[in-house]
Formats: sequence, structure tokens, C-alpha cells
Amino acid sequence: MWVEANKKEAFGIRAAGGSDTGCVRIRNEDAYLVDIEHGIFIVADGLGGHSAGDKAAQMAKELLPGIIHRRLVEAPPPCSSGDRMIGAILAKALEELSHLIRDAGNRQVECKGMGTTVVAAVFTPRHLHLAHLGDSRAYLLRGDCMRRLTEDHSIVALLVRQGEITPQEAETHPARGRLSRFAGMEGDVPAATITIDLEAGDRFLLCTDGVWGELSDAKIREILMQGNTPEVTCGILIEAGKQAGGQDNLTSVVVDVEEAT
Repeated sequence: MWVEANKKEAFGIRAAGGSDTGCVRIRNEDAYLVDIEHGIFIVADGLGGHSAGDKAAQMAKELLPGIIHRRLVEAPPPCSSGDRMIGAILAKALEELSHLIRDAGNRQVECKGMGTTVVAAVFTPRHLHLAHLGDSRAYLLRGDCMRRLTEDHSIVALLVRQGEITPQEAETHPARGRLSRFAGMEGDVPAATITIDLEAGDRFLLCTDGVWGELSDAKIREILMQGNTPEVTCGILIEAGKQAGGQDNLTSVVVDVEEAT
């Protein structure tokens, strides 16, 4: 996809995604979307231990793009493609998705309580707009510096931020894996949002905890910096996660921002 930043400059986007069941799980409850034409990228992780987690993740993949598109079309001016109001629109889109997942679970006994994490990225001419619920993550590699763009919506992450436990203690804490926010939970779920100004050379990663839970940030950065194509990079990340244990499903989406040619 080529997106026009203005009459004199443009960015190109290359992207790919991949997913694997891992070394332990019987089925894959992750889902992802790579929609280069519309600049929409999604990673979702159906909640382990919840019924129909795979269905909830698929609902995120299948329903969220349409919700986002409708809300952008319906938004009052001046919500242009580069407007920072899009973050608020994305948050509302995730709230709507959460309601749909919860309602679907309530209608089907076998799906009662289903839910999913969601991290959604929307690229517009000058910006990346990001919204998320749960502990699927987004990273930005700019030059040789990698930055995590999301904060986990989990009990242990909250305890770490409050200084009640250390990051090392979080790795073995009894509440590890328990989420404080996810799509499908009761009530209105506030999604976290962020808008990033794009620069040529930016590399973005969206991934589930099956990837970042097995690989350190240093290892993720090392793989992203190798300069391989998005498709190859996704494969390397997933394989490295499996080699490190592969205890969960592993999903990654890599998006590269390039100068137009």
C-alpha cells in the first residue's frame, strides 16, 4: 500500500503475519489480520481457560475492520485520515467489539465467558494509530532503538507498575496470565490508545504473549534489526519462540514503513 503524506512525500508499507500453535497447545486460539490495502493490522489472542477463545479471536479479526471503517465514515468533520481523533474512534471500535463478543457468549452456553486480547493498528498518511486491550503487544523499532508502545492490561503488570512486585517476581507470580482488561469482559472496557508520527524506516511489531513471553525484549530487537523481509522476520520470531519453549500459541505481524519510490 502506498499512502500519500502530502503532495511531495509518501510512505510505502510492507507487511506480513504468521501464527503457530506452538509446542504444547493442541489448537491455535490466536488470530491476525494483515490488510495492507486499508492499512489495518490486528493481532488477537483468545483467552486461555475461557470457552471458545478461538471464536472470540476470530470475531476480532473478522468484525473489527468493518467497525473501524464504519466509525471513520460516520465521524463528523474534521476527522481526516491523519487526524489524531482517530485514536478515540479506535477506542470506541474496540468497545463495540467487546460488547459483540460478550453478547455472542451470552447467547451460546458453550461460549459463555469467551474473550480475547486485541491490538489493532491503523496506518494513515502521517500516523500510526494504535489501540489495545489485554497483553498482546506492539513495538516500534526506529533506527537501533526499540520501544514498546503498549502496557499490558494484566494483574502482574499492574502490580509491577505500582511497585508491589518486581519484574522478576512477575514471571512466577500466581496471577501471571490473568488479564485486567480484554474484549468480551463485562462492562464498558476502556481501550488504551496511542498515535505515532511515522518516519521512513520504522518497523512495527504486533505480537501475542506466546512471542514476547518466550523472548526477551533484547532478543526481539535483535531479530527485528536483522533487516529481513516482514514475512521472514515473522517466521524467525515464531521459530525462536518455539525453540525457547513454545508454551503458548505464537503470532506476530511485522509492518515496515518505507519511502515511496
